[in-house]
Amino acid sequence: MTTALIADDESLLREDLRDKLAALWPELQVVAIATNGNEAAQMIAEHEPDIAFLDIKMPGQTGIEVAQGIETATRVVFVTAYDQYAVQAFANEAIDYLLKPATVERLQQTVTRLKAAFAQSAPAPDLSQIINLLSRAASTTGGTAQQKLRWIRASRGEVTYQISVDEVLHFQSDDKYTIVNTANGEHVIRMPLAELLQSLDSEQFWQVHRGTVVNIHCVTSSKRDGDGRVTLNVKGAPKPLPVSRAYQHLFKQM
Repeated sequence: MTTALIADDESLLREDLRDKLAALWPELQVVAIATNGNEAAQMIAEHEPDIAFLDIKMPGQTGIEVAQGIETATRVVFVTAYDQYAVQAFANEAIDYLLKPATVERLQQTVTRLKAAFAQSAPAPDLSQIINLLSRAASTTGGTAQQKLRWIRASRGEVTYQISVDEVLHFQSDDKYTIVNTANGEHVIRMPLAELLQSLDSEQFWQVHRGTVVNIHCVTSSKRDGDGRVTLNVKGAPKPLPVSRAYQHLFKQM
């Protein structure tokens, strides 16, 4: 039996989607209903549904942030309020994207597409494709720009933690992974730093080296030595962080 999760902070829209799915896909079992992004992330990890219908704008984590943290084979269908042109951009891709409230006709297309994907055992689309499409849709239709990350799901050993970006001291590149440094120690994200950087608030997180991004709110001071090399003292970091020459101009006033 195919299972699903619905996440939306608006109760009427949650119930509307659930009722329409029940009529169009009686065999689908909705195993969880989430009212915010944090609940959605926890319930996906717990229930491992085949499909997650995620509202993009939710309290806590956004739908995009929830999708970024999914470690199961769960397929994502975004449900949100972008205009029809943005939705059409997604209609031609392997990812589905619903304008809410979803009409019966449009939801039927989604159901048909999902059934076909499961029947063919097709792999779920790559998350980076989802983010790129969202950015493209927002820029080409005048929609709202992609919301910046507020929460990060990162691992330490076998445990996955929910970390507010405000708690991050700095990020460090580690090949295809990113090390998240906080006052409580190091955690790991299975995402390259260059990709993660696109989702961070550029006013808060500054790249200071090819492999280092710092939370500027945690930088207490900078120091320039006799050779012109700049290092940063970051609150809670065990040692200063070097700044490459390409980024030293950012700290002339410090």
